[in-house]
Amino acid sequence: MESLLYWVIVGLIAGWIAGLVMKGSGYGVIGDIILGILGAIIGGWLVSLIGLPGPNGVIGSIIVAALGAIILVWLARMFSGRTARV
Repeated sequence: MESLLYWVIVGLIAGWIAGLVMKGSGYGVIGDIILGILGAIIGGWLVSLIGLPGPNGVIGSIIVAALGAIILVWLARMFSGRTARV
């Protein structure tokens, strides 16, 4: 149960960070959690692909998940043809 709570908290924070970076606000609590968890999966995969060691601790997990979530949002926008608002 603790690991599920850990994933939800990391996902929420990482999704919120990705929302701030990519659009200026979050995607709502549920959206941030889903985005952050998917970002953690993508970020973890990319970190292992590059050959770096996995994240250490909560802060490392949030950073990797946020980077993965930012990449996910960027890819979604790229394939949907939506341009970034500046």
